[in-house]
Amino acid sequence: MKTNIFKVFHYYRDKSEFIKQLSGDDFNWKLVVNFCLNIIILLFIYGFVMGIYHGLNQSISSGIKLFSLFILTLLICFPTFYVIQIIIGSRIKLLNLTAIILSGVLLSSWIIVAFIPIVIFFMLTGDNYYFLQLLHIAIMAFASIFGMKLIIEALKYNCENENIYPKTGVTIFRVWIVIFLFVSIQLGWNLRPFMSKHTEKFQVFRHYEGNFYTAIMYSFDKIVNPQKEDYKKDKYPK
Repeated sequence: MKTNIFKVFHYYRDKSEFIKQLSGDDFNWKLVVNFCLNIIILLFIYGFVMGIYHGLNQSISSGIKLFSLFILTLLICFPTFYVIQIIIGSRIKLLNLTAIILSGVLLSSWIIVAFIPIVIFFMLTGDNYYFLQLLHIAIMAFASIFGMKLIIEALKYNCENENIYPKTGVTIFRVWIVIFLFVSIQLGWNLRPFMSKHTEKFQVFRHYEGNFYTAIMYSFDKIVNPQKEDYKKDKYPK
């Protein structure tokens, strides 16, 4: 099976054939490495664009952080999912399961990168930090839906071929997605900032109270009430 950075789009041209290839015996580790490299490149590009709002240093930092976020989250969560697949009777190979998960991430990465012109447009015309912050989150959530759909279809194919009730495998995957989501949110919160206000100094990491969910609500509030005062500096230092 030959592949390149565009191979994942074959999912839409011939879904069944692409899923068969992901589950086949002709898959090798070189192709998995190829998927990883493509994900790193794509997410670095988007992270670079995200961070350019503040400056070059933030762009490089955000690019590295964004692909690190996805790779580290997969490394943390994947072993649990693989062990559970074995427990329910799946005979899918580690290599093939890795390829299936990475294919979903790769598809999501491509969709994220496709939004770059829109992100740049709002950077140039709107220049609202809180709006851009929410826009990035919405784009990533939207792209993830398509990646998850690909993974679910591939898992259904494997479950049906191995006489495992597909609903069981897919349900487990959905539970795993919830775990993956919480781990990625917590890790992303620890890796912040990905963006910074123009008035803030460049920081590799930022330390202050609060959490991801309160930050999202705060961003919404700042868009609706732009004149409202910021949190007290002694409680939420910049």
